[in-house]
Amino acid sequence: MMPAVAKTLLKVGSRLGATAQNALEVARFGGFDTDEDASPCDVVTEQRVYRLRHYFPGAGGGPVVLLVPPLMITAEVYDISSRVSAVRVLRDLGVDPWVVDFGAPEREPGGLERTVSDHVLAVSDAVDRIREATGRDVHLAGYSQGGMFVYQAAAYRRSEGIASVVTFGSPADTSVGLPFGLPSWLASEGVERIPDALLGGFAVPGWVTRLGFQLLSPVKSVRSRVDFILQLHDRERLAPRERQRRFLEREGWVSWPGPALAEFIRQFIQHNRMLTGGFVIGDRLVTLADITCPVLTFLGEVDEIAAPPMVRGIRRAAPRAEVYEASLRAGHFGLVVGSLAIARTWPAVAAWARWRDGEEELPEIVVPVTGDEEAASAGLPGGPAGYGLQLAVGVGASAARSAYRTATRAVHGTRQLGGEAAQNLPRLARLERIQSDTRMSMGLLLDEQARRMPDEVFFLYQGRGHTHDAARRRIDAVVRGLIHIGVRRGDAVGVLMGTRPTALALVAALNRLGAVAVLLRSDGDLAAEARLGQVTRIIADPGHAAAAAKLEGVPGFLLGGAGRGERGPLIDMEAIDPDRVELPGWYRPNPGRAGDLAFVVFRGEGDQLRASRITNRRWALSAFGTASSASLSSSDTVYSLTPLQHPSALLMSLGGAVAGGARLALASAHTDPGGRGGSSPHKGFDPETFWDEARRYGVTVASYTWTLLGELVNAPPNPAERHHAVRLFIGSGMPRNLWRRVEERFAPARVLEFYASTEGESVLVNLSGKKPGSLGRPLPGSAEVRLARYDLESGRLAEGPDGFAVACEPGEIGMLLARVRLSAIGSAARPVRGVFRPEDAWTITGDLFRRDDGGDFWLVGRETELIRTADGIVPPGPIRDALGDLPYVDAVAVYGIPVGDTELAAAAVSLRAARGGRAADAVKPVDLSEALLRVEPGLRPAIVRIVDEVPVTAGRRLRTAPLRDEGVPAAGDGRAFYRDKAGAYRPLTDAARRRLLKAPPAREAR
Repeated sequence: MMPAVAKTLLKVGSRLGATAQNALEVARFGGFDTDEDASPCDVVTEQRVYRLRHYFPGAGGGPVVLLVPPLMITAEVYDISSRVSAVRVLRDLGVDPWVVDFGAPEREPGGLERTVSDHVLAVSDAVDRIREATGRDVHLAGYSQGGMFVYQAAAYRRSEGIASVVTFGSPADTSVGLPFGLPSWLASEGVERIPDALLGGFAVPGWVTRLGFQLLSPVKSVRSRVDFILQLHDRERLAPRERQRRFLEREGWVSWPGPALAEFIRQFIQHNRMLTGGFVIGDRLVTLADITCPVLTFLGEVDEIAAPPMVRGIRRAAPRAEVYEASLRAGHFGLVVGSLAIARTWPAVAAWARWRDGEEELPEIVVPVTGDEEAASAGLPGGPAGYGLQLAVGVGASAARSAYRTATRAVHGTRQLGGEAAQNLPRLARLERIQSDTRMSMGLLLDEQARRMPDEVFFLYQGRGHTHDAARRRIDAVVRGLIHIGVRRGDAVGVLMGTRPTALALVAALNRLGAVAVLLRSDGDLAAEARLGQVTRIIADPGHAAAAAKLEGVPGFLLGGAGRGERGPLIDMEAIDPDRVELPGWYRPNPGRAGDLAFVVFRGEGDQLRASRITNRRWALSAFGTASSASLSSSDTVYSLTPLQHPSALLMSLGGAVAGGARLALASAHTDPGGRGGSSPHKGFDPETFWDEARRYGVTVASYTWTLLGELVNAPPNPAERHHAVRLFIGSGMPRNLWRRVEERFAPARVLEFYASTEGESVLVNLSGKKPGSLGRPLPGSAEVRLARYDLESGRLAEGPDGFAVACEPGEIGMLLARVRLSAIGSAARPVRGVFRPEDAWTITGDLFRRDDGGDFWLVGRETELIRTADGIVPPGPIRDALGDLPYVDAVAVYGIPVGDTELAAAAVSLRAARGGRAADAVKPVDLSEALLRVEPGLRPAIVRIVDEVPVTAGRRLRTAPLRDEGVPAAGDGRAFYRDKAGAYRPLTDAARRRLLKAPPAREAR
């Protein structure tokens, strides 16, 4: 008995002694010395931001893999110990491993000043060096944020020199939640309130990040430490895992540089630009849609940091890439560190690289992503929080999951609505407070945004981003140049420029100075527009210098050239040194009042040429109205497809972006083979470029005018349009049939249609989008509108017995009237007084509407478009909508053909042949008859003809003048139809054509 007790006591004492000795070694040195050496490597190059390691140099060739660590973990994550070494496994399986080493930023010169761009450009530089050294393309692999660097570098290079991209637990979509399991609403509601200076002003120490990771799995962390203490006496048992323990609990963590943290949070957490595109690397705009090489994503089924929906976002972010997936029952660290990683992850990576080289079969755990899997993996209800609940309660607790999801969606919806209200109410309230003498201008709002977020990108053009601060400095320099050439407040200055940043800077500078920007059209009558705009000077870019020089009696200047002083008869303003220009005593930045004239734009041509004068208040109305209706925020990028001379660009795209704090993207210039007179100086629209720039700029809101999107919806499918980020198409004048097709093809994007009078203050908007073709209701803050009965024959408001105008009933066609402030009645185009009450004041818009029972307004036609037939006056709207509803119809133009002293109502229809529509000879008269049954008999067209293409203006508005000039079409070719006495449509014959040409007597005006 006694020997057994002694033996037990001796064993206990020995165990306690070993425990004490080992504990002392851990306390003094942080752990055991296991005599494990790191894998052999050479530092091939040492640059400012990184060192490039080549492991097992001279060991032979094979596929090249470059491994990239995340910011907060050292490069040793790929070579923790000889037992847990990714590089050793890869080398043993015939792969040539290289590693990017960013070092410890807190110990590197300038390390804490690094940005995300620094790291991405370092990875790209490493690829170039490896290709030069090996002569092979590189398989680019990264863990966690290192995988995000890999995605960004591959996109930055547009996959040049990249054999494939491999990532491990790397999120590409934070809309379903944030890293570390935080809810996504924190990004939009919390992060946005943090000033840039504060966000980027400090680094995150390594111990903070380590603690955060440990707190995500507190039970696992405590269990790991308890197991270590209980086994502290058994050195041999602990030794195999000692290097891994020390790495995860102490040695593997480094500081996160403050600027990189700010950039990471702003671009990829708050604005989710990994998914949408439009993030900035260096000075270039980048999108993951430019990745064309194969992508392999490893995801952890129980990953607490990057949940599967976040990782699977790459399927939508990189639509041109073949995406493969490997799913492991692992957490975030388990994907790359530990026994599972050694047994499954790294052998799969090696096999993948060899498979891409044609040397091996596709690994069993790697599966290609199909279209069905893409749709199914769009996200999990409730985001990562809901996903975490599923992990916790298991598959059987369906009722709990369902209740949680429902509550989560309700809370998210309420929070979203509340956020939009909190965002929009101040805008509308500010708009309501604007009086004629209130300081309000584009320049003022630009200055406010520059003060609020100087380092945020303001506008994007030709693949480059320009910050608010850079834009402000350029505008200030142009202001000094304008003062130098004698421009003063109130002067009208002609702007003759194409789409370019200089044009934007000049318009903003004129507004900041208090001058009037007269936006001349390069395809218009320059002399007539200059005369109407009363310009005192004209400023052109190099492309329009020759035209400006020919304008007699108006001094011409050049801006945006090379700064060589004289350019022919034009003085180059770039030669003016703004630092040498003394500001006069009268100058005050942004002196403009709401009632001041700010811009002049033009519409029409020839005898129909009109100048529209836009006040600061009118501009602000559209700016705040667009920002509120589209719920624009700093996460949005507004893409302007039209040049600044077009009212939609000036009032909606630029105005909405400035008022909403969004980014403005200017579409690149293209030659327009159509439009007025062949090659139009207005820049055309190219669907392929649209999607390329929409991805590169991260476009969420795209503008349009009239039928502009017809070319986009008729174009063949583009890979970049898959999973696009566009949520709204905003504009005016879109036909109802095109509206439906746009929403069907580009869902979930929807159309936000506006109606606005250029000079007045009436704005209608279809916010819900539930009634395609409707122009909705008045925008809060805009002028009150009413429909009044209108005598189309005499062109006067119909009056009741009391002499006042008569308001229209629902469904009745009437003239749209917009209320005018008495102080502005002198500048109204068609003012009328005492309309509904003795002292009221309104303006006649010239547009005929009807209002449905729900209160929504529908445009019937403009007064200038009315067709005066022998049977009465025909508005074009009902005919246009009825024929446009035919599924094979592309565009419809309604116009009048002069016959004697009256007109024939005619409709020209083009077909959707390019998209599989019916050929012209397949159009059946019965289709036309049935479609036009919805139009009142007296308003139906006498002729319907099929045309190859309906002519359009540069702004894609349908042009009826050329069709009108062609007269009654020829008979017998099966492309023209007439309405017979019974009201049915039949192919046009010579006899029917002769009858139509016999002009019936016109009705006498009442």
